[in-house]
Amino acid sequence: MKENPYPLEIKNLSAAYDKSPVLYDINLKIPKGHIVGVLGPNGAGKSTLLKAVMGLIKKSKGSVTIFGKPFRKALHHVGYVPQRESIDWDFPVTVFDVVMMGRYNGLGLFKRPKKADHEAVYACLEKVHMLPLANRQISNLSGGQQQRIFLARALAQESDLYFMDEPFAGVDAKTEKAIIDVLHELRSKGKTLLVIHHDLSTAVDYFDYVVLLNRQIIAYGPTKETFTLENLEKTYEGKLQVFHASQTQ
Repeated sequence: MKENPYPLEIKNLSAAYDKSPVLYDINLKIPKGHIVGVLGPNGAGKSTLLKAVMGLIKKSKGSVTIFGKPFRKALHHVGYVPQRESIDWDFPVTVFDVVMMGRYNGLGLFKRPKKADHEAVYACLEKVHMLPLANRQISNLSGGQQQRIFLARALAQESDLYFMDEPFAGVDAKTEKAIIDVLHELRSKGKTLLVIHHDLSTAVDYFDYVVLLNRQIIAYGPTKETFTLENLEKTYEGKLQVFHASQTQ
């Protein structure tokens, strides 16, 4: 019997900006139904990894498959939560409209949203505790509220694989809990999540697997086996952020 393809498989991936190498020979197989954290120092190539996987920047070499297919043939499987700082929040659009954008892949060209699409948007807003603000302009939201809106948009896509670029960055405690609740719900439904993250103190609690990255993969595997002081010191090259020692085993 043929083995089921991985939600995400990366082979020998390298990427560069203006001929300056950023990532070297990345090889990853992400298992289905898990939350996988990508951690590393600033400039390690964490966001670049997501962009290279999604074809937003050109790969120097290597290949990426989503459930065994090239990325562009598997777009309907993928949901994406970008960094909040990369969005033009002054664009005149409502919270409801932003989340509805997550339904467009399933609508087809020139088709209008149906009742089921509207109901799905409201349900996603309810999950992130933003339903009362459905008609508000996105420019009038706080940072944490904006992040929850983009999480709701990703949920509306009803994808199988989610890429999230620093979803916890700069959010309040309420938003952080809302994000974690949604991640756990997605995992319980067999969804797979690749999450760029910077806070070492929460990694053990948040992720089933971790990728320790510094331009190349330093270590990858189940969190309890991989998130060790030795691997972290290699990853952060002597510039390890301070966190409680009991959080590594």
